[in-house]
Amino acid sequence: MATAKTPQPITELPVRYLTPDDIAALFEVPLETVYHWRKQRTGPPGFRVGRHVRYDPAAVHAWVAQQSDLDTAA
Repeated sequence: MATAKTPQPITELPVRYLTPDDIAALFEVPLETVYHWRKQRTGPPGFRVGRHVRYDPAAVHAWVAQQSDLDTAA
């Protein structure tokens, strides 16, 4: 019997492009949330490689910085 795989938190960004699973683990959110962010264009910017979505770690860092700036401005 197969068991559901729970994403484990990532403490450091790897030196490679990130997958949606990596983003979910990094922010400790469900994978569905990552896809929702992408659909609404509210999450970190991703790009397609064929039919796969990838995220540049530098863009993820920039998005996090932007989110913290927005949080402190409010």
